[in-house]
Amino acid sequence: MCSTELSNVYRHPLNGTRLISETDPHGDINALLGKDGVKFFVSDGIPDLIWPRTLEASERQAQSIYEEVADVYDKYIHLTFDTFRADEITERTKMVERLHLQSGQTVLEFGCGTGRTTALLAEWLGASGQIFLQELARPVLVKAREKAQQLETPTEVALANGSYLPMADNSVDAVFHFGGLNMFSEIDRCLREAVRVTKPGGRVVIGDENMPIWLRETEMGRVLMNSNPHYRCPVPFEHIPVEARDVTCEWIIGGVFYVISFTVGEGEPYADLDFDIPGRRGGTHRTRYYGQLEGVSPEAKQRAQEQAQKSGVSLHTWLDQLIKASSDTRGGEL
Repeated sequence: MCSTELSNVYRHPLNGTRLISETDPHGDINALLGKDGVKFFVSDGIPDLIWPRTLEASERQAQSIYEEVADVYDKYIHLTFDTFRADEITERTKMVERLHLQSGQTVLEFGCGTGRTTALLAEWLGASGQIFLQELARPVLVKAREKAQQLETPTEVALANGSYLPMADNSVDAVFHFGGLNMFSEIDRCLREAVRVTKPGGRVVIGDENMPIWLRETEMGRVLMNSNPHYRCPVPFEHIPVEARDVTCEWIIGGVFYVISFTVGEGEPYADLDFDIPGRRGGTHRTRYYGQLEGVSPEAKQRAQEQAQKSGVSLHTWLDQLIKASSDTRGGEL
């Protein structure tokens, strides 16, 4: 993708509004301007769309770590997999398969590191697909871009915070992230952003370290959590958005890395809350929730249940009939 298209691809990471390209005397884009006056500079073809402009402490730490290890990251990352006698390509392939990709689709990988998963994504997408790689640390992103340039799938890179994705709503078919979520200061917002930019029916796959509770008192668990405190981080179940459908969570790579995958739906899942429920209580799921009586004594409730049983109807129906009869007797007024 040529840089002249940047303003069509990216959006303001805070509010999603369009950005305007600013060019230098040679016609090259050197910045993207927000309607709020914020200027996002473009250097060597990489737009800096990180938001907030001053990062939280967790993100600053992550950014600093990856800037420092960029030159040796690829050299030593295999040690993580070797620890558990796991093959890195095999494990990454399994994660990518959870995206259910098809040729020609568009994928966003945020927190992409040096792009060790990019080639696997490209195998599914082909020349007609599109990959967006985003990362907080420029040095590792540059390495990811170098790898992507060897692939047939068009790839666009940008500096960005996974909790403030600079993409339009419903703009990609899938979102992928693995290995950095534990360092995010706004995990809830991050997962909501992943859903926001994914088209309904698309897929989100995301994961990181986690020592599951059944392994925490093993020697392996204690030793690994002592060596790397991120293994103590919980699986963020409470942050999974309501739009998530068919949610699965698996532990891979020695059973100490979780992978959450789900299909993106629209709004809350459907449930029929209004059908009549047979039985003593009667009513519907909705009336049982919203129609509870306040201040009713146990004695009054028991007598009402007994009268309903004598009448051969549910408590819900008996009360409705009683209220209707009382209303009719009083001319419509209770």
